[in-house]
This record gives sequence, C-alpha cells and structure tokens, in this order.
Amino acid sequence: MFSETIELRGHIIDSLILPKVLDQILTRGANFKIGEIEIGKKRADQSFARIEVSAETSEALDELILRLRQHGAEVAKREDAQLAQSPADGVFPRDFYVTTNQQTFVRCDGKEIEVQPAMMDSAIAVDRKKRTARAVKFFDVSKGDEIVVGHQGIRVVPVQRSTSRTDLFQFINTIIDADEPKSAIIRELGQELRRAHAAKGKIAIVAGPAIVRTGAGQHLVRLIESRYVDRLFAGNSFAAYDVERALFGTSLGMSPDLAFARGGHENHLRAINTIREAGGISAAVHQKILTRGVMHACVRRNVDIVLTGAIRDEGPIPGVTTDVIEAQKVMRKKLADVTHVMLLATVQHSLAVASMLAPTVKTVCVDIDPSAVERAVEHQPLQSIGLVTDVEPFLRELADYLREVPS
Repeated sequence: MFSETIELRGHIIDSLILPKVLDQILTRGANFKIGEIEIGKKRADQSFARIEVSAETSEALDELILRLRQHGAEVAKREDAQLAQSPADGVFPRDFYVTTNQQTFVRCDGKEIEVQPAMMDSAIAVDRKKRTARAVKFFDVSKGDEIVVGHQGIRVVPVQRSTSRTDLFQFINTIIDADEPKSAIIRELGQELRRAHAAKGKIAIVAGPAIVRTGAGQHLVRLIESRYVDRLFAGNSFAAYDVERALFGTSLGMSPDLAFARGGHENHLRAINTIREAGGISAAVHQKILTRGVMHACVRRNVDIVLTGAIRDEGPIPGVTTDVIEAQKVMRKKLADVTHVMLLATVQHSLAVASMLAPTVKTVCVDIDPSAVERAVEHQPLQSIGLVTDVEPFLRELADYLREVPS
C-alpha cells in the first residue's frame, strides 16, 4: 500500500468538506485513518483534521490526492510545484494540472503565489521572474511557457459556508424540483437582489429565447426598469426574437397572445434586417424604430449587453460577437466583477457562463429541464440555487415582489 498524509482546515464540518473528502476516498477504493481531528466548539470556530490516505498503487494515490486537493486538502509535506515547458503554441505539456474555479495557490521557491484569475478547466502558467501565476486556456499559451504539471505544490481553498448569518444560497437544498413550492424562495431571492443592489453589486442575467417566446420578456423588462440588471448575456437568437416581438408581436412567427399569428419565419428575418439597416440595437432605439422590449429597456437603462453568435444564427444582428474565442474573452472580462447571476432558460449559454464564474458568485438557474439545472449549478455547491420551473411564472413573481415590497 502507498500512503500520504493530508490536512484539512476551516469550516470543514458545516461546509461538508470533510464528508466529501472521506466519500472520495471510499468511492475510489482507498482507505483512510484519521490521525488527528479538532472540531470548532462555536459557530465561528474553524476545525482541523489530519488524515492518512492509502491506495494500492502510487498512480491511484496520486489521482486520489489530486481529487482531494480540489476540496481543499493539503499534503502535510510541503513541496514546490513541478513545472514543464509548453512544447508548442496552444499546447500544454503532458500531465498538466487542470484547474477548478476555486481560489488556488502555487508553491514556487518555498513561497506561495495566488493563481489569477480563479478559472476552471485551465492550466497554470508560472512566471518565476515576475512571481506570477495565471490560469490559461489553450489559446493563451505560447511555446516555452512554464506550466504546472502534476499536483505537487498546489493548494486549493474551497468556498466555505458563511458563519455570520443564514444565507439563502447556503442553507437550502441546491435544487428545488418542479413539484416543490417556490414562492418563499423567490421572495428570499428578491431580498437578496435588494441587498446586492444597495451594496452596488453587479447583477447579470443570462437570457434564453424562451423568455421572449413564453411572454416573460415583459417581466424581465420590469427588472431592468427597476435597476436590478447590470449586464445581459444572450445569444443572437434572443435579441432577434425580442426585436421581432417588439416590431411585429411575434417571435419566430409565434405569439404568446394569439393561437395563430401571421408572418412565420418572415417576421424573424424582417426584424433582423430592420436592425441591420438601422446600424444596430442602440441606433434603432435612438431612431425610435425599436420602442419596446428587453433590448429597448437595456439601452434606455444603460445595461451592458453581451451578445454572442451560433452556427445557425440568422443575420446576425450588429454587435454580436461571432468569433468563439473572442466571445470567450469578452464574456470572461464582463463577468469578472459580477456578484450575482441568474441563468434563465438557456442550457448551453448557462453552462458556458457557469464555467467562467468565480466561486463566490451567487448563482440562480431557472429551467424546465432538471438535468440542465443540475449541470448549471454543480460548480457552485455553496453559492447556487436551481429551480426546475417555467421561466415565465418565475420572472412574473420575482418582478411582482420587487415592485410591491418597499426597499
């Protein structure tokens, strides 16, 4: 048997870090022996555990230690990180360390360097002269860059539960199923948005076309008009549907107000053409061509609009970023200072944004598909809520609450 001693510090009991670590050990067929454990006696007190972990092979032990590090485990023996040069532009060395979105430190020359930004599914490039460490994607790495390999010298600090007050995002079940009541959660969320707005936090909405097609756009407009939206992330299709709805009363030829609506796909193309002719969404608003809808409200209230394209887009509308790599860069930049995100009825866009969020960002995902909700919130275990429901009643009730309850 091969063994290694790990240490856990912090609120490892109430944040469920210790149970997660032990579960990882057991499910991977390894063994553990708790050599020392100190449990905090008060709510604010931190706890400590020293655990000897053993596995059948050194490879299995290395793989297990890597997984345990992602939950904040530290190897008792402190060593510097191992570095290897990138063999070519856009290529990482073999066995490169794959990051999480948790706060991460790299040990070099006996001192720790924080990895910036905290970004998942990336590698870590180290500049020993400047004493910096940064998370990099394939398109960011150049030949000769020093990249962290293996898991030695890495320390991860997972987000832990707040001990100051009961927090909506940390003391309820992560996912609220379709058959569970949601009104109390929506009211709590409304209060959270009020606190965020008062504290000058940044609230972002990730919007799917279903918002327009179900008639929920009017409720999103109410949130925008009330200053509860700072940034809007969406695809070209959302903007096109919203413009079509504003100009012709339909979205892809369909209307939530009518059983039958004329125009079909023709309205969709005419709407895009109108915006292209005007020179963009903002220009169409200023020219009074676009006089209502979500895009109109965003322009009027100076909401930062971030639109990205897809392979099947029509048009696209001016201002849509169609280059995928460039879109990633723009989205990461616009998400850097966001404190709250609502992922609304858009699976792929929600997953893309969720993968870019810092672990401290409070996240709400609303979708009728349970699997989509589960996938979107899994990266924010102590900072996320998932509601399995249609987006229209959710936005309607949230907007009603924020309008009716005084600040």
